[in-house]
This record gives sequence, structure tokens and C-alpha cells, in this order.
Amino acid sequence: MQVIAKRRRRENKTDYKLRLTLLKSRRPRIVVRRTNKYFIAQVIESVEAKDKVVVGITSKDLIKNGWDKKFEGSLKSIPAGYLTGLLLAREIEKSKAKGSRFVLDLGLARTLRGNRNYAVVKGLVDGGLDLSANEEVFPSDERLNGEHAKKGLKEMIAKVKTKLGASD
Repeated sequence: MQVIAKRRRRENKTDYKLRLTLLKSRRPRIVVRRTNKYFIAQVIESVEAKDKVVVGITSKDLIKNGWDKKFEGSLKSIPAGYLTGLLLAREIEKSKAKGSRFVLDLGLARTLRGNRNYAVVKGLVDGGLDLSANEEVFPSDERLNGEHAKKGLKEMIAKVKTKLGASD
């Protein structure tokens, strides 16, 4: 008799072994996902394997915080990921999830050194959250600050960064 894997595993959407490990920790998870256009970052609590989003933002929220609408196509870049992490850290401070230790959930995304998902994590760490993360996997400060980007984009990144209260 042939065993068929669960549908979400076959579709490469869920790693059930990892999910069980995360749920057993009984800590709120910070879930980071990258879509084709944006980053999604959420704080999720699980009660009896039912997930509840406590705080959630997307990189679209950067537009409300000074990101220029003409650079909307770069809302999944490394600087946008970093600023999304800073924004989520600020929202967590405002919410009731403050003071908790969190577990990071990157899902099935490839975890290569210096990638965009780690830019979000760097923003969370710089925002004051207690996450266990190795500094070696974060993108360089030049990439986080947009030194590689066009001049107009680089200046706008600096403006949003100061608005969110980030220090160099």
C-alpha cells in the first residue's frame, strides 16, 4: 500500500515536522514571507494548533511611512525588507505582544546567507526584539541602507529609516 503525502506537503507549502517543533516551543512566532511583490511579516500565536495573528504588516505599509509611490516596484528589495522588520518591531512594541521572546518562522523559503528574508530579521533585531540570530547571515549594511540603489531611492530609504526611528 502506497502512502500519499499530505496535500500541503505535496504542494511545498507546509513542513509539518518543522511546524510541530515550532508549536511545541509555546512561544509566539514571527512569520516572514516574501510574495512576488511584497514582504509579509506577522506575529502569530498558536492555541491548540489554531493560529491567531496578533500583529501583521506588509511592506505596502511603508508607503504610509514615506516610501515614494514611484518606487512601489521595489517593495520586496533588501532595504524594503529591513524597513519592514523595523516597522513590525515598532508595531510589536505598541501591541500586547511586547516583552515576549519570539521564534522565527521563515517557512520553506531558502535560507541563504544575506538574502532578503534575513534583511527583515535584521530589521526586527535592530528594532529591539529578542531573536536568536547569527549576525553572519544578515546582508551587509551597504545593502540594507540602499548604497547599491539609484540616488533617488537611496535618499528615500534614508528618509523612511529616520522616520521609523532607526539609528546607524
